[in-house]
Amino acid sequence: MYYSDELVAQVRQSSDIVDVVGSYISLTKKGANYVGICPFHNDHSPSFSVSRSKQIYKCFACGEAGNVITFVMKYENITFVEAVKLLADRAGIKLPEVSVSAEEKRKSDKKLRLLEVNKEAATFFYRCLRSPHGERGMKYFKDRGLSDETINKFGLGFAGVNGREVVEVLRKKGFSDEEIRDSGIASVSEKNGLSSPFWNRVMYPIMDANHRVIGFGGRVLGDAKPKYLNSPETDIFDKRRNLYGFVFARNSRAGNLILCEGYMDVIAMHQAGFSQAVASLGTAFTQEQANLLSRYTKKVFLAYDSDGPGVKAALRAIDILKSADISGRVIDMRPAKDPDEFIKAYGSEAFQKRIDEAENSFYFLIRTIEGDYNQSDPEQRTQFYKAIAVKLCENFPEPLERENYLQAICERYGINTENMRNLVTEYASAKLAVPVYQKPKQTSQTKATQEDSGKIAESMLLTWLTDEPEMLPKIKKYISVQDFTDEIYRKVAERVFSDIENDCLDPPAVIDSFEEEEKNLVANIFQAKMPEITSEDERKRAFSDIIIRVKENSYNFFSENIGNDMSKMMDSIKLKKELESLKQKGVSLE
Repeated sequence: MYYSDELVAQVRQSSDIVDVVGSYISLTKKGANYVGICPFHNDHSPSFSVSRSKQIYKCFACGEAGNVITFVMKYENITFVEAVKLLADRAGIKLPEVSVSAEEKRKSDKKLRLLEVNKEAATFFYRCLRSPHGERGMKYFKDRGLSDETINKFGLGFAGVNGREVVEVLRKKGFSDEEIRDSGIASVSEKNGLSSPFWNRVMYPIMDANHRVIGFGGRVLGDAKPKYLNSPETDIFDKRRNLYGFVFARNSRAGNLILCEGYMDVIAMHQAGFSQAVASLGTAFTQEQANLLSRYTKKVFLAYDSDGPGVKAALRAIDILKSADISGRVIDMRPAKDPDEFIKAYGSEAFQKRIDEAENSFYFLIRTIEGDYNQSDPEQRTQFYKAIAVKLCENFPEPLERENYLQAICERYGINTENMRNLVTEYASAKLAVPVYQKPKQTSQTKATQEDSGKIAESMLLTWLTDEPEMLPKIKKYISVQDFTDEIYRKVAERVFSDIENDCLDPPAVIDSFEEEEKNLVANIFQAKMPEITSEDERKRAFSDIIIRVKENSYNFFSENIGNDMSKMMDSIKLKKELESLKQKGVSLE
C-alpha cells in the first residue's frame, strides 16, 4: 500500500507533534521545547525532548529521534502506513482507497490467506494442548517450569498423533490444499498425500512484529528425528529476517536485547522477567537479524550455551553484531549449560548479576583462545601472545582502539606492553597492511576523534540551518554539499539546501524521505546539541568554528582518498587553500 508524498505531508502537518506525543506521555514545557520521560527505554529523569517548531522529538539518553509518524510507529509497534492511517483518523482526514496492480493484489491476497492458514493452525495446536489429546504436551511444558500465563502468552500448543488432523481442520475452514502446502504447514508425499510433519510435537508459534503467526517450531516428544523441526521458508516466513520472541522484546524498556539459541531459553527468560530476550529461528545468527536488532538497540548480550558449539556460535555472532555497529557482551552461563537451566538452578537475581558482569566480547575471544595453549610451557605461551597480536590486528583496524585494547589485554595477562606492541606492529605490517599505531604527539588528534568531530560539526551546521534557513547563502560561500563526508549527512545536506532554496524546508518531511533504518539517524542530525550563545560575538565565533571544522573534516577525508587520481589531487590542493584561507581570514556573517 502506498500514499503520495503530498498526502503523507498533509497528515503530518495536521498532527502537531506536541499534541500527539502529549496524548501518550506527560510533557512539560521547558524553554522552547517540551520534555518528558522517554517511552522507549527505562528512563528515570526527563530526557525526552519534543520541538514544536521543528516537529521533531529526541531522547538525549537513548538516542531515539524522529517525527510524529515515527513516534506513533514505535510507540504503537505499527507500520508506516498504519501510523499514517491512525494519524489521519485522529486529524479527521479521509484517506483515499489506494489502487494496486492485479499482480500486487494477487500477491497481497495470497499472503493474507497464508497468514489466515497459520492463524487457524496455531488455534488448532493451542486447543489441542488444552485437550485430553494434549496431556503429554502440557506435562512437558509444566515439567519445564512454565506457568499457565507464560504458556498462554506465547500461544504454545501441541500437534496431535498424526499429521493429517491439522490438514483436515484447515480444509474444513475453507483453505485449499495449495494454500495449506504453501503455508509450510504440510507437504505432499506418495505415501501420505497432503500431511503435516508437525505431529507428536509441542508447538511454538513464530510471530512477526505485528503479532501475526508466520511459522512454527516443533519439538518432538520421544526419540524420533529430527528432535526440532521448523517451518520451511514461505512467502510470509523468512528465517534470516525474523527472531523468536521479538514481538515482545521490542517493547522491553531494558535498554538492551539478549540473544539466545533456543525457544525455551527465550520463554524461560521472559517468565523470569527478562522480556528483552530473543532467539534465531533454528539457524545460525544472520546479518539480517543483526540489522533488525540495530534498529532498536546498540547493546546486545549473548546468552548462548556454555558448551563448545555454543562458544563457537557466540564468537560468530560477535563478529556479525560488530558489523552492524552493535556492542556485544557475553553472559557467562557456567556451570549451567543455558539460560533456562541457569535460571532454574540459581534464580533471576543471580542471572541479572551475570548480565551486569557480562564479559567484553574481545576478552571472551581471548579467553577462548587461551584454552588452546598450555601457559606453563614457554613456547606455547609465546604462541598464545602471538595469537593475541593477530586478533588485535584483525578486530581493531583503527589504531587508537587497537592500542587501548592492547594495553588492557597486557594488563589482564601480565604481558609486557612494548613486547606486545612489537608483535602487533610486525604482524600488522607484514600480513594485514593495517595502519600501525604510533604514539601521537600531544597536539595531534586521532583519526577517530577527527571523524567524530567532523560529523558533530556537520550535524551542528544542519541543525543551525533548520533553525535559521536564511543563513544558507552565507554558508554556501564556504561550504558545498560535497563537503559533507558521510553519505547520509551528504544526502540530508543536499535535501536541506534544495528545500531552503525552494522555500519549502520541512525537517519531518526530510526524515520521511529516508529508509526506515535511516530515519532515526536523520532525526538526530537535526537535533545536534548547539553551543550556548549569549552574545553576537559568541554567535559569530560559533558559526566560524563550525564552518572551519566542516571544511577541515572535508579536506582530511578527501586527502586520504586521493590514490593516484590526478584530478582528485588537484581538488585536494584547492581544498587545502580554501581551508588555509578560512583559518587566516575567518568566516563572515555579513
